[in-house]
Amino acid sequence: MFYDSTDYKKIKIAAVRDSIGYIPQDSFLFSDTIEDNVRFGKPDATLEEIVEACKVASIDKNIMELKYQYKTLVGEKGVTLSGGQKQRLCIARAIIRRPRILILDDALSSVDTNTEKEIIRNLENYSKGITTIVISHRISSFIKADNIFVLDKGRVESNGTHRELIKKSEIYKSIYKIQKLEE
Repeated sequence: MFYDSTDYKKIKIAAVRDSIGYIPQDSFLFSDTIEDNVRFGKPDATLEEIVEACKVASIDKNIMELKYQYKTLVGEKGVTLSGGQKQRLCIARAIIRRPRILILDDALSSVDTNTEKEIIRNLENYSKGITTIVISHRISSFIKADNIFVLDKGRVESNGTHRELIKKSEIYKSIYKIQKLEE
């Protein structure tokens, strides 16, 4: 296995960790300000960089409605924010580093479909040149992906683009139809 043409055995784990931005489904925030929670991803980030990352994560408008805006304390584990707001702050924290690999592990599960579409559109523009891995049960989260893997009972059932999978994967087609009806 290779990573950027380098045998993985020759790569230092710390270098790989530094090149990955990971956003889990269960968002974790510190009992600190919104600004410092995002800055945790890049300690030397300017306020402008933080605002830009929050715009990409579609959370900036919500922040600007708060009394203290970016200086607002979020409380232990972000208790003062909704699940979707916490996820979006964690997205901002991960992308502010401009990682080479971005992993979204069901990181949009707590946002509504319109916000999800906005975030995905923003990420498409922001993450050019970044390998992005999206793990999700919502097809709309990855419908434009270059390669989609369909898992069934822990095994790869099929892979391809959305168009290819609609034609060749009954599991994918079934999930897609159900989700389209729910919209």
